[in-house]
Amino acid sequence: MTRASVDEARCQGHGRCSLEAPDLFDVSDSGTAFLLVADDLTVAQTVQLDDAIVACPEQAISKSP
Repeated sequence: MTRASVDEARCQGHGRCSLEAPDLFDVSDSGTAFLLVADDLTVAQTVQLDDAIVACPEQAISKSP
């Protein structure tokens, strides 16, 4: 089971995560990313998560097995 998380203290609201993984992330009105799905990611969602992790300039996204 893969789990995603966002460190809200690091997130600067660039929105790259929501571009790379629109099924997983959105950006709030206050400018921080939040997860639409955090647990039990499918293989396709895990690939999107990996892309979002690479795209985040603040390194605010992480995953755990």
